[in-house]
Amino acid sequence: MDIIEVINLKKYFACNQSFWGVKRWLKAVDDISFSVKKGGVFSIVGESGSGKSTVARLLLRLITPTSGKILFKGKDIQFFKGDSLKEFRKSIQIIFQDPFASLNPRMTVYDSISEPLKIHRIVHKMEIKNKVVEILNKVGLQADILNRYPHEFSGGQRQRICIARALAISPEIIVADEPLSALDVSIQAQILNILQELQKNSGISFVFISHDLRVVKYFSDEVAVMYLGKIVEKAKTEDIFNKPLHPYTIELLSSIPVIEKHKDKNFQKYNEKLKVEYEAPDIFNETSGCVYSARCNKKIEICNTIQPELKKIEERMISCHLF
Repeated sequence: MDIIEVINLKKYFACNQSFWGVKRWLKAVDDISFSVKKGGVFSIVGESGSGKSTVARLLLRLITPTSGKILFKGKDIQFFKGDSLKEFRKSIQIIFQDPFASLNPRMTVYDSISEPLKIHRIVHKMEIKNKVVEILNKVGLQADILNRYPHEFSGGQRQRICIARALAISPEIIVADEPLSALDVSIQAQILNILQELQKNSGISFVFISHDLRVVKYFSDEVAVMYLGKIVEKAKTEDIFNKPLHPYTIELLSSIPVIEKHKDKNFQKYNEKLKVEYEAPDIFNETSGCVYSARCNKKIEICNTIQPELKKIEERMISCHLF
């Protein structure tokens, strides 16, 4: 069963090209479709500027789409108002990239985690403290930190607090927008283990946004690869890593650093850097051709004039004229 369904979603931002105010449109998200299964982990990968974080904000209704639909349990979230909107807010939570910036420096740990409990009236007032302690224990923190402030913690501890806050109201979906990128590698492993344990035990659905393919491989069930606002390939995790088809997916895999003595067999054949000479991509995406054609080393003539459709090939979706 799909808990979230995205249909032909677009988000364009207006930009001024010159002093005279000629308007151009930055196509941050350009006609994408995907679905998230109940209890599953759907990952979105791609380099900076591909539109991943914009998708996250659209899913939470923090910004309004230019066109397209986002269905939550079959209902368009743009029509939620009043109680239905409050219930939607309760059902979907986000973990941001920077744990320090996403916590109010003037609020204690207790205040940060208890606030959503009070807003949504999850538990009785007399039981709030016990509930907060219970949530903290789930992420490996103890009750002795309740009255401390964000600046007193390390990055990993702050991210655990952010996870605890997201879990406070028992959401059905968590959108994790690069939750590990601001942390040290050793701390990343700890946080990832916490997320995986929570997903297995509670059945929460995840939309996991990252540029770290190793993390995505370890955590996700299905992966969508984005480039300049478009999904260029979407498939099960094992299919993406065992047999990538789109040239951009192959380039992403080739960018993963590999230690010679500890080569992962799934990355071994892609670990040599691709020597690709390309022009800087047009972030406004005003060409009629493939968005990846400027840097693709396998492009053919049609790639410069016609944008390929996202079509089904070998149990996956791919947008490429070579298939």
